[in-house]
Amino acid sequence: MTTNGIFCVTVTRITVYTEVKKIQLSDENNIGVIMKSILLSILLLFVYVNVNAQVWPPSADHTQISIWPEGKMPDAIPVTKKESVSISNSLIAGKPVIGVEDVTQPTITIYSPTTKNTGAAVLVFPGGGFYDLAIDLEGTEICEWLASQGITGILLKYRVPYSGPHWDKDCKCHVQPKAPTALEDAQRALGIVRSNATKWHINPNKIGVIGFSAGGFMVADISTHFKKRAYSPVDAIDKECCRPDFAIALYPGHMRMDGKGFVLTPDIHFTKETPPTFLLQAEDDPVDTIDYSLLYYIGLKKAGVPVEMHLYAQGGHAFGLRETHLEITKWPKLVERWLKSINII
Repeated sequence: MTTNGIFCVTVTRITVYTEVKKIQLSDENNIGVIMKSILLSILLLFVYVNVNAQVWPPSADHTQISIWPEGKMPDAIPVTKKESVSISNSLIAGKPVIGVEDVTQPTITIYSPTTKNTGAAVLVFPGGGFYDLAIDLEGTEICEWLASQGITGILLKYRVPYSGPHWDKDCKCHVQPKAPTALEDAQRALGIVRSNATKWHINPNKIGVIGFSAGGFMVADISTHFKKRAYSPVDAIDKECCRPDFAIALYPGHMRMDGKGFVLTPDIHFTKETPPTFLLQAEDDPVDTIDYSLLYYIGLKKAGVPVEMHLYAQGGHAFGLRETHLEITKWPKLVERWLKSINII
């Protein structure tokens, strides 16, 4: 720390500054302020080191697995921009959000249980509006929580951008993708998990999905599109059932039909075969209106599908599971109880 109270960390050509006011070190509270500032700077240092990588790297004890055989990925497009990692300027619960952009090679990363294995597994869909992926906030952190509950977490890094029904700023409307590549990746990933159930110590009848925002739409998408692949099968894995056994959607996006009022998007058709579902959203969400969760809930109820929904007055959008003073951020306990109630754990 310099004499003017600035803690400085420099990495290559990036400098991170955390300002600390001049204080008396004898005050325990003030020492705490200094330590928090130093820890934040160290966190940013770690993040910036990883940003230098062209492809998002999971932690050293995890390996990314490509989900498509070389040369057989459906609807592949020429690579014009390399995958990259970005860091948000805003903080969620005191930490930045890591985003992954221009994903052309989708992967899964396995997070094995760190406590007694329940046999359950959950495929995780980060959000990002089908433009990028909130890979830590709605990805790795979710997988780590699942692993701590004895559940295998599988992070899907699916193709972006424009891989699902995304919001176009020019027309101020939702635009359909040229091909549903996010759904293709989700179907393929679930098939891979089921085909490797024995190897990965997973019960093939306890494989679910969880998604956030755009990832929440993917939960609805795969929950209603599992009888037929969105692509021509490429190998034996595509013979595996890609229906999730349960589904969890937090602040789901893209669920309403543009210009038609309170009407569910025609892309989603709930039936009695749609898996049991857990929904959660804040009523003050400024990005994805509460109507999306309400439409999701009503559609499930009409189809006779078991559903549990939790709505909170406050919470905003994109909070992941980073706990704050808001009650909505305690949602993991609700999910744990729900999973027990449907005999998954």
